[in-house]
Amino acid sequence: MSPDRFIARKLKFQGKLAASSIAVSFLVIIVAVAVSSGFRQSVRDGVARLTGDIRIAPSSAVAAEGDPIPVHLPSEEAILGISGVQSIQPVAVRAGIVRSGDIIHGVLVKGLPDRPDSSLCVSIPTRLAAITGLREGDDMTTYFVGEKVRVRKFHVTDVHRDMLEMDDNLVVYANLADIQRLNGWTEDQASALEVSVDPAHRTNVWVNELTDEIGMRLVLSEAEEENSLVATSSVRTYGQIFDWLDLLDFNVLVILVLMIVVAGVNMISGLLIVLFRNIATIGTLKTLGMGDRAIGKVFLRVAAGVVLKGMLIGNAVGLLFCFFQQATHLLKLDPANYFVSYVPVHVDIPWILAADFVAFVAIMLLLLIPTLFIARVDPAQTVKAE
Repeated sequence: MSPDRFIARKLKFQGKLAASSIAVSFLVIIVAVAVSSGFRQSVRDGVARLTGDIRIAPSSAVAAEGDPIPVHLPSEEAILGISGVQSIQPVAVRAGIVRSGDIIHGVLVKGLPDRPDSSLCVSIPTRLAAITGLREGDDMTTYFVGEKVRVRKFHVTDVHRDMLEMDDNLVVYANLADIQRLNGWTEDQASALEVSVDPAHRTNVWVNELTDEIGMRLVLSEAEEENSLVATSSVRTYGQIFDWLDLLDFNVLVILVLMIVVAGVNMISGLLIVLFRNIATIGTLKTLGMGDRAIGKVFLRVAAGVVLKGMLIGNAVGLLFCFFQQATHLLKLDPANYFVSYVPVHVDIPWILAADFVAFVAIMLLLLIPTLFIARVDPAQTVKAE
């Protein structure tokens, strides 16, 4: 066993306040990182549910009305071969008017191929349910205006919450085949194709780069297509939402820095107390020939043990809170301001470990400051005083 490790075991760190601040700081760091990751995942999933990560549609399409495109493109295989592209699914959309009693409201009915429900079954947003009074199990009469008015009576099987759920942006999810028949299309026609991106590539930069790459593939195969198709990135379509996420990440970074500073300052004060209480020990060690750097390592070992203990406690409590919030959704939010109805958390282990490592290294670097006091201790004076 090295001498500095042996001596460190004999010393006791008595700064309980500093140790507690370390635990609280790491607790806040873990929760902040988990909440930031949770918001990003929830918002991205919500936006992808509305438009897909990348949307392929006719360049002339306006809102929900446009010419159909083939479900399978000549460039489909090339697009699926792009690194980061997970899948492509066709969707069919149609604007409609919902009537419930004396209440009427405009909606966008979106047909999805993976809906498990039977024909004419739909999932409506919570905002529409609140406006019309419709609930699960009710029938929903919907009018579709075109060359002639068509009426469909859908059966409500689910009430969901969507991103951007406002009065002028209410999306009802139905079966793809129902909307294809409503539009007079075959099963090989759709309004658009939605491209899903692999979670590992679901960053703003990656999504935009994949959109540009897909757009290039569409241009190269344009001669074989009946319609001119364009690829649109969800990041660009909902730029204000992703800007808000970037601002949230910046706030988390500020919290991370503040917590490191608070924990570091408290640890500095605690380490100074230990140094003052062991001036005689420092003088004796210098008399025995131990250098300032070696003595500093002794006290840094003591402090590192306290930081690690506080980090483990803070991590344990923080992860317990995250799992509890994930299971119960106890803390609620106003979806009009935050897009979700509860505080989302996502335990991203790599990010948490990275935050722990950065915080630990930063705190230990701050603790180099009080060790400078060791060089000012005169062994002749301390031993003489003893």
